[in-house]
Amino acid sequence: MPHLTTLIADSKGPFHTFEFFPPRTVPGVANLLDRIQRLSSPPLIAPLAVSVTWGAGGSTAERSLELAESIAAMGMEVILHLTCTNMPRAKIDAALTRARALGISNILALRGDAPRPEEYAEAESSQTIDEFNHADDLVRYIRSTHGDFFCVGVAGYPTTHPDAESAESDMHWLKNKCDAGADYIITQLFYDVSQFKSWVAACRAAGISQPIIPGVMPIQSYSSFRRLINLTKCVVPEKIMRDLEPIKSNDAAVKQYGAQLATDMVKDLIGSKLVPGVHFCTLNLERSVRTILENVEWTLDHAHPVHGSPRARPNQLISDESLPTVEGQPISIRPTDAAQLAQWTLSRATGTDVTKLPPIQGVIPGVGEDPWDEFPNGRFTDVRSPAYGEIDGWGSGLKITPAQALQEWGVPTNATELSAVFQAYLRGDDRTPTTPFCDVPLSPESSLILPHLLALNSPDKAYWTVGSQPAVDAAPSDHPMHGWGPVGGYVFQKAFVEFFVPLSEVHRLEAKLLEMMLQGDGTPGHSPISMYAANRSGDYASNTDKEAVHAVTWGVFPGQEIQQSTIIEEISFLAWKDEAFGIWQEWARLYPRDSPARKYLDSVADEWWLVSLIHHDYKDKDVLWRFLLE
Repeated sequence: MPHLTTLIADSKGPFHTFEFFPPRTVPGVANLLDRIQRLSSPPLIAPLAVSVTWGAGGSTAERSLELAESIAAMGMEVILHLTCTNMPRAKIDAALTRARALGISNILALRGDAPRPEEYAEAESSQTIDEFNHADDLVRYIRSTHGDFFCVGVAGYPTTHPDAESAESDMHWLKNKCDAGADYIITQLFYDVSQFKSWVAACRAAGISQPIIPGVMPIQSYSSFRRLINLTKCVVPEKIMRDLEPIKSNDAAVKQYGAQLATDMVKDLIGSKLVPGVHFCTLNLERSVRTILENVEWTLDHAHPVHGSPRARPNQLISDESLPTVEGQPISIRPTDAAQLAQWTLSRATGTDVTKLPPIQGVIPGVGEDPWDEFPNGRFTDVRSPAYGEIDGWGSGLKITPAQALQEWGVPTNATELSAVFQAYLRGDDRTPTTPFCDVPLSPESSLILPHLLALNSPDKAYWTVGSQPAVDAAPSDHPMHGWGPVGGYVFQKAFVEFFVPLSEVHRLEAKLLEMMLQGDGTPGHSPISMYAANRSGDYASNTDKEAVHAVTWGVFPGQEIQQSTIIEEISFLAWKDEAFGIWQEWARLYPRDSPARKYLDSVADEWWLVSLIHHDYKDKDVLWRFLLE
């Protein structure tokens, strides 16, 4: 593949690139590939390149590489993100070797999470992971091991990196990354264009000459926006916050505002002549980016003679000896078939004969309007969504710094102390504004069930809740507590709750649910409360059909199909289960090896179960809580 800097030099006008993260489910991969194809096809001008993110510590390594391979097979240039901290050198080497074998020659070299070698290193390993403490270490390593094969980019922070001592210090380290061999800069998100222009001028004054590509992230929902600015410490102009305040509960209005804001930003940025193009952080969503491209007229119908279309390689058939075979012959896949590409990706990841795999379901045909997963984008959207399980695109794991986590969560070494952490958060204690499972304050609607949640999290009960909602029967969509979506509609919710308990409590809940079902009509699978339960090692229990799909939040709006914004089913529960137990492990790593807190939290991750309960009669608001607490 050509270097990104070469593509930039050859482009005849402003360009754009896209950023996607690897979906958590195979149907999500299929739909993302379909979505990428639509965003790269007429009448839209194709992107110059498509970047694929890399989870901190290599947590998405295989999925990221498989997605990058599939996008390259579609004829597009790929930029592979690569974080280096908390990773052994062997894993870095494997990723670079794999990228090179795939013909991927563009890398975005990132630090990732703050270095924590004493927490991540294996006790018996001779391979240390403290070799890469900063992104410039990775840039130098790539240059020393692969020469000029890779075009290496680094991140820039127009609003100053949250870990930086000062803006001057941050600029020093950016210059250090550039001097280490970086070829281009892609920036973190920002929303103040005038401040960005000043930052670019400061970069040039500091001797940084590399192309700077601004990262533009359209506001998709108010909640995800607030999470992102909290995580990145991005300073947002007061006008934007004032504009959002009256519409923050109207997802459609927020999305429309976000697309227009990003449109204005792109026009201002390109008009300034300070940058050659823009980088869209999509959060795997389509509609906002499509709207922006249409607004700035980056379409074939409006393309200015100097703009031109970036050089996407023509679609070709994938056919090589490394692919699964049918009757001894390598299969051929046309890259425009998203379902086939996803099937191929899965087969490469698992080593499974593609002919033995079940067909991919749920590929959405080309759509011109908002698809089902566009808003709101919560944890339990449809598993077919490319954005499933990602509220803010930041990945799983702890969303605050280790120092902040230790200050807020203390050093729990037993069930009583853990219960105190969860109860403090529920009460709104200033000293515990987050938990490892929630980085934002308790939802206002949780006040309706707060006494129940506090009782469940008491030391006597020790049901540590990580998700819940009250039942809601036809609240207006502009309701200050329950509302979402366009004005003039009604929203509904089933009560549900998720918590961690020992195996003995799982057995007790199973017995109570069976008794409840027998007291009803006695029909198996017709319990008024559905349960999913699983532990870290994969043991699983449920009283509902394997194929059951439970919409627990939905809205009815004028002129639209019913919107099911929160869905719980087996596949989504199990995907969340893996993430949830990973969070316990991340929490445990905050404490020294062999410490009482480390041992206790590890034992919770190893021995306890995650349970999800859904009550289906949303008109009776108290049944679920009586069931749990009586």
